[in-house]
Amino acid sequence: MTQSLQDRFAPTNRCFGCGPANEKGLRIKSLPRGDEVVCTWSAEKHHEAWDDMLNGGICGALLDCHSNWTAAWHLMQKNGLASPPCTVTAEFHVKLRRPTPTHAPLQLRAHVVESTDKKAVVEATLESEGEVTCTCRGVFVAVSEGHPAYHRW
Repeated sequence: MTQSLQDRFAPTNRCFGCGPANEKGLRIKSLPRGDEVVCTWSAEKHHEAWDDMLNGGICGALLDCHSNWTAAWHLMQKNGLASPPCTVTAEFHVKLRRPTPTHAPLQLRAHVVESTDKKAVVEATLESEGEVTCTCRGVFVAVSEGHPAYHRW
């Protein structure tokens, strides 16, 4: 797949972290690659906490949205669906291991470590120049009709 999950399945989504239609958002582009989902993202000056270092909240938003799309993609594949189910974050733990430099493109990597038909546990990393700066583990669940996130993509 050369088109990102977001562009293919949710082109009108306005989520701050992953929505292609949010002109002020982070607009990540997640791509399945084997058993993981990857993303290359470049920061701008307004994403920094101090000179040349990424804000910790932005680190969390990147990891959250990328992990959520990893869960949605996994559940789509697992359940033989034509499009990913709408998934939301049930819990999410981020470890900021060291400052994240912004002078080079950043790499996000995520994979599912366990799942059911409606839930996926995802582990992910944020890397700068090959060095892991943040890690996370989250639980993401597919929502049903009636939930505010249902049909958001």
